[in-house]
Amino acid sequence: ETRPHRDVLHSENIRLVPVAELRGLRVGPKLFQYVLKVLVQSVQLLYTLLRIDQPSYILLQQNPPGLPSIAVAWVAGLWWGSKLIIDWHNYGYTIMSLSHGRSHPLVLVAKWYEKLFGRLSDYNLCVTDAMKKDLWVNFKIKAVTLYDKPASYFKETPLDLQHNLYMKLAKDYEPFKPRYYRAVSGSADRSAFTERDGRSGNVLKARGRPALLISSTSWTDLSALTSVLSSPDYERFIKEGAKLPALVCVITGKGPLKDYYNGLIQKLDFQHIQICTPWLEAEDYPLLLGSADLGVCLHKSSSGLDLPMKVVDMFGCCLPVCAIHFECLHELVKHNENGLIFRDSQELAKQLKMLFLDFPTLEGKLHSFRENLRASRQLRWDQSWDQIVLPVLGNKQ
Repeated sequence: ETRPHRDVLHSENIRLVPVAELRGLRVGPKLFQYVLKVLVQSVQLLYTLLRIDQPSYILLQQNPPGLPSIAVAWVAGLWWGSKLIIDWHNYGYTIMSLSHGRSHPLVLVAKWYEKLFGRLSDYNLCVTDAMKKDLWVNFKIKAVTLYDKPASYFKETPLDLQHNLYMKLAKDYEPFKPRYYRAVSGSADRSAFTERDGRSGNVLKARGRPALLISSTSWTDLSALTSVLSSPDYERFIKEGAKLPALVCVITGKGPLKDYYNGLIQKLDFQHIQICTPWLEAEDYPLLLGSADLGVCLHKSSSGLDLPMKVVDMFGCCLPVCAIHFECLHELVKHNENGLIFRDSQELAKQLKMLFLDFPTLEGKLHSFRENLRASRQLRWDQSWDQIVLPVLGNKQ
């Protein structure tokens, strides 16, 4: 398991209370297992909530999962006399429908459950205007749009810290090691992307460095990216003389299909593309985002109403993105302004070729997207909370 960020671990105002993960409930039919798991989790969560100091508010952060947490939080709120706030990021029933279908009894029960207990909340937050409208039209729930914003540690990474991160990753991952090491004299303090001058101590970007592309994924939605990377087009363009850089594609995240995709990746034979799936500490992930040249987002919303947090974090690092299209994505990604939106792997391939032509020149779309992100000066999470949520709570206490 990834440890929480050290800011969370060291905060005097945050106390983490872990809830034990259930194991060994694989007896009987799957439906019975699921019901039993929900019941046990309900007891665990309610017991945990009733043992803490009396809260003024119970914030159910990032629903889903809402089963059984919404109902349990409501019961605990009744006990304590606390106000319940639900932060809607998506619907649990639409996620369940991806594997069971929208008409499955479990999905219908989950939808009824979210609709019923969602109405019992005192305040509601959501992540898009599209979700705000849907909550009201379909659930009769009034919500305030609180767009996801990056935490303060998501920012561009200074070159010196980039170099330290690359050198750390180079110990375990081949794509970060210098490609032309034998031809380099002097200091061995060199990665695929950077080198430290032995005399001055200054860090410089390596000549002929590859482009660093990063995608954070749950490993269920990689088909578009693997289609592009396994296509011969990119390598063929380089062989034909196009001024395209070598690519290092870093894929982060956890998910059930990671081993499957890793097996596919290992079978690919490239000269100019390297794919890396590193394990990153919580502190290193924002540093890597702040060091990359392009982000690729393959998140597809189950409801079409939520926005990918991955892109929010990338934009905090002033990292341009290529993101796959869905209904309300335009609320975050402005096509041809801070990134590009694609609909299939062929369109993504064309965008990669266009963005990386003559890399790393300080001209062209990639550079202008980054400049637009730098100029936008978006709010950080704590500022957004203070401006949008606190007035709502203050006016209705």
